[in-house]
Amino acid sequence: MSEQNLVTAAILVIGDEILSGRTKDKNIGYMAEYMTAVGIDLREVRVVPDIEEEIVTAAKALSGRYTYLFTTGGIGPTHDDITADCIAKAAGVGIDIDERAVALLRERFPNPDDLNEARLRMARIPHGAELIDNPISRAPGFMIQNIIVMAGVPSIMQAMFENVLPRLKTGAKLQSQSIDSGGRPEGAYATALGQVQKQFSDVIIGSYPSFDGKRFQNQIVVRARDPHVLAAAAEAVQAMLDTLPPA
Repeated sequence: MSEQNLVTAAILVIGDEILSGRTKDKNIGYMAEYMTAVGIDLREVRVVPDIEEEIVTAAKALSGRYTYLFTTGGIGPTHDDITADCIAKAAGVGIDIDERAVALLRERFPNPDDLNEARLRMARIPHGAELIDNPISRAPGFMIQNIIVMAGVPSIMQAMFENVLPRLKTGAKLQSQSIDSGGRPEGAYATALGQVQKQFSDVIIGSYPSFDGKRFQNQIVVRARDPHVLAAAAEAVQAMLDTLPPA
């Protein structure tokens, strides 16, 4: 598959609490696994603080580089939730209270007194954006141009993510095959593995060490979209390992 036909994505994680370590991100791995399964290549992840200039700059850069940009965090009711305003600025559009979003919030807050000024901040949507349903707390996410804006709370983000995915285009799924090195250290096969990679330029080949507390183990992972190419590359990797002395 040519580079032009690939569907690519980036994730922009927004929030001082992530950078301080107070909150541990649980969204990146979930989205990465899901995107791989549906044929979207996650190419970059960036974390920025709750600073307008940082968010706008990152959103412009990433949305211009990839097919889709997913953002998480910063669309709540408090003063530091500035993502919606920043994405509107990055997209070059205005932002205001959206009656569609207000109607959704009224489902959760039927008493008019409960839908106060702070909660109405969650109804501020950039002009021209599509809403992303939030079945948990009703405050919606949104999609403007190729930017998908979602909550940071994992359960809400996951619901939004699953709701928006059917609207997006996807590519051929990246398939993988793992080959155990047979206990051989990376240094024993690194040069030969590089030669295999040169033979299969359309295949992604990586070596991944792990440590079980006693010894290192290495897995060679081969990734490709064409199953026939994948099988041929995996066979070449195994043949290369078979030429080496045992561990």
